[in-house]
Amino acid sequence: MDIGMIGIGRMGGDMVRRLLRKGHRCVVYGRRPEPVAALTDEGAIGALGYEAFIAHLNAPRIVWLMVPAATVDGVIDEVAPLLAPGDILVDGGNSHYQDAIRRSGALRDRGIHFLDVGTSGGVWGRERGYCLMIGGEVEPVGRLMPIFRDLAPGTGEVTPTEGRVGSSTAEQGWLHCGPSGAGHFVKMVHNGIEYGLMAAYAEGFNILRHAGIGLGERTADAETAPLKHPEHFQYDFNLADIAELWRRGSVIPSWLLDLCARALAEQPDLASFAGRVADSGEGRWTIHAAVDEGVPVPVLSAALFQRFSSRDRADFADKLLAALRWQFGGHGEQS
Repeated sequence: MDIGMIGIGRMGGDMVRRLLRKGHRCVVYGRRPEPVAALTDEGAIGALGYEAFIAHLNAPRIVWLMVPAATVDGVIDEVAPLLAPGDILVDGGNSHYQDAIRRSGALRDRGIHFLDVGTSGGVWGRERGYCLMIGGEVEPVGRLMPIFRDLAPGTGEVTPTEGRVGSSTAEQGWLHCGPSGAGHFVKMVHNGIEYGLMAAYAEGFNILRHAGIGLGERTADAETAPLKHPEHFQYDFNLADIAELWRRGSVIPSWLLDLCARALAEQPDLASFAGRVADSGEGRWTIHAAVDEGVPVPVLSAALFQRFSSRDRADFADKLLAALRWQFGGHGEQS
């Protein structure tokens, strides 16, 4: 099939490479010539301007955006006037699902189809394939089936769930989840869950890392909680080995655990990381949706707030806690 990709960074560029390998004709747009040239060398058709980009595509056109959520409207404002009724515009980034509903309505008035496609797979998707969560009208979803099929992982070695009745494209790694916004809603919750899973692994390994606290000298003063049984904390665990162990036969394996094991094998002390954890929006939006639905999500919200804390957003609160302890009890801060 013919497809145009706007946004050819780490993820968009590798999606193009996967599609090229599957025999699709890919047109790519970039503001900088270097990434365009790299993909052109691999078989794509490159363009440095939107008009040239659209001119290279055969009608009805398929234009896929892999750009940051904050820039999607700006790109659509520039590209949509160049499109024609019947063309399909896909947002494969991490946009808010309510924006997808709005964009779909505005483009529908111009005869342009809009699909929101939550895309998961990261830098590994080029080889593993991408999990695709799709929202929009049935007809354009059907037209893009060859694209979805070739971007997705396929069944691979993952067997269908036991007891599952019937089959769907979910077993191939892609699914039409519902009308406009549905794809990004499902991806939003997917990323909220990801926050919680990552936090659980991080907190668990942190407990293991400090399980030798009884081996060292403990300060004995009024400001330090005593360790009642230091003999119970005499362990020096090899965290890389434990991560590797848990990948085999335990009840908590996952691809995230695979990546955790890889990170610890490469750098057991994680010294090259400062521990400042970003959040790109989906975790927040998941919490907002939960509040609107009246659904409790204590794990996901705690994971989000921990990310805020990791970026020094708790500094003033921590200072106030220290100040209050000084005010009521004369408790000084420890170095």
